[in-house]
Amino acid sequence: MESADRPGAAVLELVEVMDRLRRECPWDSEQTHQSLAPYLLEESYETLDALDRGDLAHLREELGDLLLQVVFHARVAAERTDGTGFDIDDVAAGIAAKLVRRHPHVFADVTVSDADEVRRNWNAIKAAERAATGGGRGSVLDGVPMGQPALSLAAQLQRRAAAAGVPGELAELPVRQEAIGESEETVSELGAELFALVAKARAAGLNPELELRRAARVFSDQVRAWESAD
Repeated sequence: MESADRPGAAVLELVEVMDRLRRECPWDSEQTHQSLAPYLLEESYETLDALDRGDLAHLREELGDLLLQVVFHARVAAERTDGTGFDIDDVAAGIAAKLVRRHPHVFADVTVSDADEVRRNWNAIKAAERAATGGGRGSVLDGVPMGQPALSLAAQLQRRAAAAGVPGELAELPVRQEAIGESEETVSELGAELFALVAKARAAGLNPELELRRAARVFSDQVRAWESAD
């Protein structure tokens, strides 16, 4: 086992624990990517909740639960024998290589002046990667998970589009007239207003998903205070 004072040594211990659980625990041994999917989502939200509340001790615990999901999925994938398998080293090596590739100002001879230039370089390198792996130009929106919550989806789509230089007027959505009826090319007035609010939040440097979560948390606190005052 690695020296305990070496950064990452405890992660290697977690990998060993997961290996043994996969072999010897009846529940762990029968899990699949699909059966683990709900836990991945739950742990992500619980981690975000701890972060929102500023509970740093709880955040540490939730990050551990989230890390477990990464290690668990990698362990399941390592068992595949159809040529699609990978292990935790492949996962770690992949993200490390991506970080090196997208930070040429740190790992190569590129010079940058500020964080904005770092962001522009990142987006340009990312676009080149998509084009190379897709066999063509591809879309700046490729890879955006359409199943995520609508507010964060709208923000990610707008952010990707803005980074690629998409004209801002494309975010001005065509409003559906009630007399015309349903259409995939138009949205309700409320839908257009919500989409515009996302753009307004981004322009103010705010994350609309997190802002609405904060508002919901404040409302929850006020309701609980009202209930306890009776």
